[in-house]
Amino acid sequence: MLNFFKQQSRSLRNDLLSGLTVALALVPEAIAFSFVAGVAPVIGLYSAFFIGLISAIAGGRPGMISGATGAMAVVVVSLVATHGVEYLFPTVILCGLLQIAIGLFRLGKLIRMVPHSVMLGFVNGLAIVIGLAQLGSFKTLGADGKSLVFLTGQPLMLMLLLVAATMAIIWLLPKFTRAIPASLAAIVLVTVASIAINRAVETPTGGNAVATVGDMLNANTAAAASAAGEADSTTSPGISAGLPRPFFLQYKVVPLNLATLKIILPYAIILCGVGLIESLMTLTLIDDITQTRGKGNRECIGQGLANTVCGVFGGMGGCAMIGQSLINVNSGGRGRVSGITAAVCLLCFVLFLGPLITQISMAALVGVMFMVVVGTFEWASLKMVRRMPRSDVFVMVLVAGYTVLMHDLASAVILGIIVSALVFAWQHATHIGADVKYNKFGNKIYQLHGPLFFASVASFREMFDVDGDSSDVVIDFYYTRVYDQSGMEAINNLAEKYEAQGKRLHLTHLSPECRSLLNKAGDLVEINVSADPQYHVATDRLASQALMDRSTPADEYPRQDSNL
Repeated sequence: MLNFFKQQSRSLRNDLLSGLTVALALVPEAIAFSFVAGVAPVIGLYSAFFIGLISAIAGGRPGMISGATGAMAVVVVSLVATHGVEYLFPTVILCGLLQIAIGLFRLGKLIRMVPHSVMLGFVNGLAIVIGLAQLGSFKTLGADGKSLVFLTGQPLMLMLLLVAATMAIIWLLPKFTRAIPASLAAIVLVTVASIAINRAVETPTGGNAVATVGDMLNANTAAAASAAGEADSTTSPGISAGLPRPFFLQYKVVPLNLATLKIILPYAIILCGVGLIESLMTLTLIDDITQTRGKGNRECIGQGLANTVCGVFGGMGGCAMIGQSLINVNSGGRGRVSGITAAVCLLCFVLFLGPLITQISMAALVGVMFMVVVGTFEWASLKMVRRMPRSDVFVMVLVAGYTVLMHDLASAVILGIIVSALVFAWQHATHIGADVKYNKFGNKIYQLHGPLFFASVASFREMFDVDGDSSDVVIDFYYTRVYDQSGMEAINNLAEKYEAQGKRLHLTHLSPECRSLLNKAGDLVEINVSADPQYHVATDRLASQALMDRSTPADEYPRQDSNL
């Protein structure tokens, strides 16, 4: 279904128009996330500007949109509530510095370790989360003027009708023309229709029949003030403001000492991890859609620079925004100009066009996001379930379910990687076995198959009959590899058992990697390898054949397979 977004090639016009479309969609998102974080809406808006601008310039994925996100907001909300907003800004700066360090150490490539099943679960869970997040736009202030309740009656019908109209425009317009992005056209047309409806239709409360961005801001402000116990819950701060200033000119500066570091470091580490995981996952998703390849390490550095500057100017931090990135791609945005345009337009909205932006119809923005949901969900995965391994299906469902229930994309990805790694280790632990052979001298030869690592050590130990084996025993590693310290220690313990019985254990065909691993281990592992030229550590198959000395074919002797 991601092919839905493959519409246009890169061009300056497409980047400019798609950037404007994204800027319109960024406004309600930034405001909503600022309420989640417990800070003023203008902080969320300026955060979206700085993060979006700098990451578009310095990041590693052209066409990807970054800004203030819910994932970062849910981390900082407890910091703001417990210690005050003054501690937020040094936390964001420290988060940025950590992200820069990760990029400089080239750790961004770790995103390659994400399995495809985790990616499917992430994408599907994300689509559901984006869809559920739009339900908040179907709420309005209740009769008490303090709590939010779902729309009913005529307002609900109008909202649903305009959402459907928005989705229809986005779906149908590209079939006739691609001169302008379908999402931008839908937002403009539906907003005009909403303004006309609001002027023509009177409501009992005197409010708008179709909710606008301004209505959403007023409702959230009133609800937040009521929850905080403030008496005045009717005054909205709006979205208009002046140029951003450094935080130390606006807020009290916290002392730079170990006590402050002890408070902000845990939050900075979590913000760093959450921001990079979401950004790199978004980068991978956009790579798949555009069939190009971004630069993970550069993206880490770009996100770090963005968060550092954002913190200096009193922002709440942020990372890549998957929903807005998909809107950008769907609208034809492929280059860095689209992200720069979105950030600059957002700043212009705050500086000059605040009253006009508040008139944008929420139905139009909800319709755009619903189309993002349709395009994000990997519908083909539903048909693949019967053909996928059960373990991959389990991981996919687990990641999607965790994403939906916990709304924590970063933790969902980490959980999926851990479960996939455990499944992989368990499956490969059962794949180790040995062909037993004898040479003309009666020496027993174990020809191993499968990897030797921590999960297969128990099976490895059960293969050998120390008491019943001959005085010279050979282990042939031609078809296997030793991968970790557990494997080396298992070989060492086996050698000690044979030595205690007065027998000699010989290793052949250790790969260069295995021998390098043994050399690095030094005194930690002492393998009893005979100096007898018949049993030396061989480097090619011909040497092994000399060792076997016309040994009996393997199929004439029982194969010892040990399974967990």
